[in-house]
Amino acid sequence: MSEPAVTPEEDAPAARFRARHALLKRLADVVSLPASRINAFERSVTGDLLVEMLRLAAPEDRKRVAARLAPLAELPNALTRMLLRDEPSIAGLLIEQCAALSDADLVACARDATMEHRFLMASRRGLSEVVNETLMSFGETPVIEAVLRNGSARLGQVAIEGIVSLSRTERGLCPHLLKRPELRPSGAYVMFWWCGPEERRTILQRFAVSREVMQEVAEDVFAMAAQENWQDPVSRKALQFIERRQRNRAAIEKSPFGGLEQAVAAAGNTGLTREIATEIAYLSGVKPITGAKILGDPGGEPLAILCKATGLGRADLQALWRSMRRPETTPDGTPDAVWERVQVTYEMLAVDRAQTVLRYWNWSLSSALSPALLRAIRDGEEEALDDYSAPERAAMLALAENFGR
Repeated sequence: MSEPAVTPEEDAPAARFRARHALLKRLADVVSLPASRINAFERSVTGDLLVEMLRLAAPEDRKRVAARLAPLAELPNALTRMLLRDEPSIAGLLIEQCAALSDADLVACARDATMEHRFLMASRRGLSEVVNETLMSFGETPVIEAVLRNGSARLGQVAIEGIVSLSRTERGLCPHLLKRPELRPSGAYVMFWWCGPEERRTILQRFAVSREVMQEVAEDVFAMAAQENWQDPVSRKALQFIERRQRNRAAIEKSPFGGLEQAVAAAGNTGLTREIATEIAYLSGVKPITGAKILGDPGGEPLAILCKATGLGRADLQALWRSMRRPETTPDGTPDAVWERVQVTYEMLAVDRAQTVLRYWNWSLSSALSPALLRAIRDGEEEALDDYSAPERAAMLALAENFGR
């Protein structure tokens, strides 16, 4: 069959081609027929012809066809692929409401299309873990925030951990991430270090959990470990996290101050020196690097957690605050907002819950550190987070700024 001759009509505006509009509508209607009227092969062939026409059609025509096909529960693959990669205003009609789209369709669109397409997709109802991981992989903050706002989207732990890591530099993600049901205490505790005051309060209210159940089930194990002279490092480390006592009795016996309160009083008299800060950390049952992170935090809430977890009183908290030369009032005599927030944090936390937060910090910031991990932190190997355990990942994120990154 020979090609039709070229006529002047071909240069006319597309709006004049009534036959084209009619045929596009009829073919879209055929694709929309139920399975009782058209079989899969006929639908596929019709879809192929419709694709060829739409390639040369005006955006208005493609938009009308997309709107006609969006409610369908089944679409030809070639037609789906083409429309999903069209302009966002056209593709969005399918992305936002078409039930016929599979995870494979959405993943392919996310990979091949633009950020505008991914942003539209982020608000689609019922997004699966697989689709969301693809959306997150581009590191586009507007898209990630839209996914976090999407209450029907399902997020896997790999995606959550990736967002926790990203929130260190994209602080605006923190409040949205804290509302997600998939976020676990391990992620919230490490986010605490870079969250703002309101987010920190949320973390303590929602994630500062009790260890009462663990203490009940492990009650008799402490005696077993003692009979073995605490030789097993695996059980010893876990029991140190579970036990009720926070202060380090061995450090108290060796301390030149005689106890934690006395060390705090010495800091109040002379100022908080590095030596006294190290001693306070040991007496509190945490490592010096954990103590330094707590005492150096500009927000002050970690100091309140340290004092509450170790049984220090309000006067001790105030003495530590003054030893660091932190203000209690503003120049005009009104109470300092940061100091007030520290006191509220101290009052709102139960001892057991404060201990949970403090011990997780110590676990991740000190016991998880190794020479290899320290090198990874200094070299910024955050893309290899999957190679590390949960506390090691927490240490990499929380200590990154302390190593000049």
